[in-house]
Order: sequence, then structure tokens, then C-alpha cells
Amino acid sequence: MEQTTDLHVRIDGVDRSYPRGTRYQTIAEDVQAQYPHRILLVNREGRLCELSKSLDRDCTLKMVTTVDKPGMQTYERSAVLLMLKAFYDVVGRAQIDRVTVEYSISHALFVRAAGRFSLDQALLEQVEARMRALVSLALPIQKHSVNTWDAVDFFQKNGMPDKARLLSYRISSHVNLYTLDGFTDYFYGYMVPDTSYLTCFGLEPYEDGFVLRLPDQADPARLAEFQPSAKVFRTLHDASDLAMSMGISTVGELNTAISEGQATQMVLAREAMMEKEIGDIAHEIAARKDVRFVMIAGPSSSGKTTFSHRLSTQLIACGMHPHPIATDNYFKNRADTPRDENGQYDFEGLGAMDVEQFNADMSRLLRGETVELPRYNFIKGVREYNGDTLTLGPQDILVIEGIHCLNESFTHALPKESKYKIYISCLTTLNVDDHNRIPTTDARLLRRIERDARTRGYGARATIRMWPSVRRGEERNIFPYQDSADRIFNSALIYETALLRPYVEPLLFGVPRDCEEYLEAKRLLKFLSYSLPLPADDVPKTSLMREFIGGGCYQV
Repeated sequence: MEQTTDLHVRIDGVDRSYPRGTRYQTIAEDVQAQYPHRILLVNREGRLCELSKSLDRDCTLKMVTTVDKPGMQTYERSAVLLMLKAFYDVVGRAQIDRVTVEYSISHALFVRAAGRFSLDQALLEQVEARMRALVSLALPIQKHSVNTWDAVDFFQKNGMPDKARLLSYRISSHVNLYTLDGFTDYFYGYMVPDTSYLTCFGLEPYEDGFVLRLPDQADPARLAEFQPSAKVFRTLHDASDLAMSMGISTVGELNTAISEGQATQMVLAREAMMEKEIGDIAHEIAARKDVRFVMIAGPSSSGKTTFSHRLSTQLIACGMHPHPIATDNYFKNRADTPRDENGQYDFEGLGAMDVEQFNADMSRLLRGETVELPRYNFIKGVREYNGDTLTLGPQDILVIEGIHCLNESFTHALPKESKYKIYISCLTTLNVDDHNRIPTTDARLLRRIERDARTRGYGARATIRMWPSVRRGEERNIFPYQDSADRIFNSALIYETALLRPYVEPLLFGVPRDCEEYLEAKRLLKFLSYSLPLPADDVPKTSLMREFIGGGCYQV
């Protein structure tokens, strides 16, 4: 009789023994009581493993729960598979032309479905009921490796040409597919072992589609509030429709354009559309005779600086004289800067700004007075005055960029009619395929990694490590005010993933395996690998992407 070999497993400093071949799900169940949230994956010495995998070596394991980013991503991905399975069960494959999971809005995913059916509340109630029935059965989500070209043929025959196109550009000979109760799909990332893990979700109609509501990562046992920004949604929706009209709404379609020699036309067409939109904004500002302050805010790596330059150029074309004002010059002296809960200087909060001095200076300029403007010395941590004066004439206008520019508390003394507010963000609508979305935060992170390396000498590891703190600051200081903007400008360019790949990929490979940031670097590498690289030769020097890859005509 063959003897079973016990393997040594260390979890939270405690040594345990398990027979070779024990599923990680069994091990997770043994320690689940020690964790307040459901374990969805294990981290085996820097490598994420699904709970359906089996133990094959001595190792140290870390449990990954729903409050961890990879855990919540796994939950979302698995919930999408559950929703699709239920939708196809209720409606019937023959009645469905296309189901697209498009983008995230307010802790939910916006989905559109086309076919021979009525997408209404009654149908969504049936689909949600079917989802809950599948959850109650604890059905396994089975992973299996198949030949890549067999997968291409399968998806072509089963009405998912987007996946067939995507996989036709994969170099690897095999790909992993997931099957839930006879429904097979492709997902880029990990899955939960069975449907019983998916207890928190909801469906409801929204605009011309519906939303799959999900829990918040910070409180994964409860469905998050659904309070979408109407203006951001409309911008995303319009961008998605535009991408579909151009025939490039997925990475597979982008790859086809590149491989068939259509890249130059695609780049120039998208850049022309963006320039026209910036010109339209400038004309709208010029038509509002009372506007003297253009206030621009947006999250990190949205391209605010290049946008400000391009808008200024368009304002000049409208007969105006724009003057840039950096709100950073109104930081309080460092000795007066408040500290956060960890005792560190809080440079991102409104308390770090000399709000009253800013309002006093801007009010004086509005009255036609001459004002000496400050310049902040970041080395000394003090505001300095070097004789830089400004007086506003009839055609002069200030273009002001800063994190708090949409917050009325920052510009409280300025008349509402004197301000034109712009919220700028990289709201990408290009998806991997119809069921695998690209988070807008990923698009911004890729931009930030390249820019930090080029202009600050930071490695990808440092940028990835800082990113959660950056995101927290955005959640507090920018996102709550986005709907107060007069205009939302989408800085995403449909080709940018392919453009950034040759720049960012080497940086991500430089992240060591033995650090916490490795998992995120590996995930981003997997994502980038879907895109064919796009040379930068045809990207104009005025392009917003030049802020990140270099070679632009603006001093940024």
C-alpha cells in the first residue's frame, strides 16, 4: 500500500501538517474561524493559488480574504460568471446576441444585453432568483486547460466572437477556461471554488442596461450603497458608444487594428476627437463672459497638466489670454501643515492649503487689482514672494489646476458665475473582452508607473506601494465633488494600453518576487500581455500620452 506523505504548512506562525494532495479549500476551512471575512485564495510564498488547487509541497501560506484587493477581485470575477450563467439560463442562449460587462460605477458593474427579450425589472428578478438558487446548490466552478485554438473554435461556435478574437492573439498553446454547471467562459484571473462563496450581490435596472451590485471591499459582508455619479456615467456611456462605433471596444479588436496596419489612422482619429472636444470646451468658456477662473481637478495620472496646456492653446485661439495658476503655491508653510492620524504631514487635505490667502488674492484679481503671487519653496517648506505680479485685463483668464479645485470650500469667496469647473479622469471603456473589464484605476496606475520611472527615478515597486495611499486621498478630496463640475473630460485614449506595454512591462518585471508588490505587478503583466505593442511614432507631440511616455512639446 502506498504511504501518504504529510507536508508541513506554516500559517500565521503556526505549523500544521496535511497529507499531500489536500485541497487549499480544506486548509482554509480549518483556519476560517480566525478570520472575520471569507477566505477566497491562498498566497503561497508570493504566488496566489485558488482554493480548488491541492497541496504539493512544504510551504508557508497567507490567507487572502474579501478585504484584500486580490480577494475582492476574485469575488467580482466569480459574481460575473454567476450572473452570466443565470442570465443565459433564464433567457436562453438562442435569444441572446451579446452581454457586455462594461465598467464600474459606485460599487457596481454596468451591464448591457442585446437580443430577443425585454430587459426589465421582471427579467432581472428572475435572473437574480436563479443566481441565488445556484448559490444555494454550492455548485463547483471548474477550471480546465484547453488548447488555445480549440478554445477559439469553441467561443466562435458559441456566440462569443470577442473571446475568440482575443485568444487568437495569445502565444501560449493552452488557456484556462472556467465552467459553471455547463456554462463555459474565459476570465483573466482567479475564481472561488464554488457558488456558495457568492452571497452578496444584487441586480437592478439602470439606464439602457442594468447593474450587478457588489459589496464594498471595506465591508464585504454587506451590499454597498449604489449612488452613481450621473455625469461620470454619461461620460463613460458616451465613450463606450464611441468605441463601439469605431469597432474597437475590446483588446482583441484593438489588436486586429494594429496587426492589420490600421494603427496610424486609429491614433490620429482618436487624437482629433480629443482635440475637438478641448476646442468645444474653450468655446463654451469664451462664450461665458463672466468666467475668469477655469478650475481643473482630477485623480492622479489623469493628464491634468497636458490638458491645461492644450486648453490654454484653444483659449488663445478664442481670443483669450490664459494664465496658469498652480494651487500648490498656496500650501501652508510646513510648520503650519496639519498631520494625519499617523502623525505624518497631510498634504492632500484641504487643511494643508491657505484657503483664505488664495481667496483673497483671487478676489483682488477679479476686482482688477495687481496681485503679487506666491511661489512655494518645497525644499524649505515655505511660501515665498519673488515679485511675480499679475493684473487681469478684459481678455485674461486664469487656468487653475489642483486637487481641491472642485471643492466650493476652496473657492468660497469667488462668485459662482466667475468659475468654470472641469473634472478630468482617465475613464477607459476598452475591455479585455465582453466579460472582462479593465478598471479605470489600472489605466491610471500604468500611466503613473511609467511617468514615475521617467521623471522621478522611481521603480514600479515604489509606485505600486504608494498607490493605495494615493487612492485614499482621491476618495476623500476629489471624487465627492466630481458631479459639481460644469464639464467632465475623459482623458482615456483607446490605444494607450498597447502604447504603454513596451514602456511599463520591463518596469514590472523588475519588481522582486519576495515583496508584497509582486502580486500586483504580476497581475498587471498578465493584463498587458493581452495587447500587441504599439510604437509611439505616430503619437502627436501634443498628445496627452506624451505626459507619461515623454517626447511631448509641453513642459510637464
